[in-house]
Amino acid sequence: MKDLFGQAIYDFYFNNTPENIMTETSISEEDEMDVSYLFRVYENMPIIEQKALDLSRGKILDVGCGAGSHSLALQNKQLDCTAIDISKKAIETCKARGIKLTKVCNILDLEENNKYDTILLLMNGTGIFGTLNEAPKYLAKLKKLLHTGGQILIDSSDIIYMFNEDDDGGKWIPGTNYYGELTFKLSYKNQTEDEFPWLYLDYNTLQNIAIAHHFKCELILKGEHYDYLAKLTL
Repeated sequence: MKDLFGQAIYDFYFNNTPENIMTETSISEEDEMDVSYLFRVYENMPIIEQKALDLSRGKILDVGCGAGSHSLALQNKQLDCTAIDISKKAIETCKARGIKLTKVCNILDLEENNKYDTILLLMNGTGIFGTLNEAPKYLAKLKKLLHTGGQILIDSSDIIYMFNEDDDGGKWIPGTNYYGELTFKLSYKNQTEDEFPWLYLDYNTLQNIAIAHHFKCELILKGEHYDYLAKLTL
């Protein structure tokens, strides 16, 4: 694994001739991502992320923390937050930014003797599930990491708007898989990573999966463009 996303984060923070990240999906053209966005402060975050941070309490786990901006905002409020990411370079950057509790780790490999009051999965948190079929495995793991009375705060988007309409006003969706199952490709400094699966879930589908695995699911907030924040509790 090349870890280009982590390298871009690292280069930006340490001023190592950073460049923007190029992203491409199975349903969209190549797009440019300014790495500085990953270093935004609370005031510059989307309202959904602000709301998630406002609702965070107790012992917190920030899953897929990236550059650590959410963890840093919570730590600045004197909250106990652990930042985890599969990227070594991202976690190196988090440490350099002053985040006290960090770990290079896939959520599926996290020890279950540590439990949390709030688990955050933000910036399309359902993405780490990869595919719809894999979602139950992740929800089962999250359940084991949650304290009694704890909460999972997760965001995603309904990307149905990205598909063309047919003559009857319905959406034309190619293939047989769930329409939120995409493949992503990242490029950075003339290097390209292998494609990886990334899942966007509409709220109703997330709710159905959550209920099937004995979670309560609540829609907390709708964003400006088909995005939303949900809360899962046991």
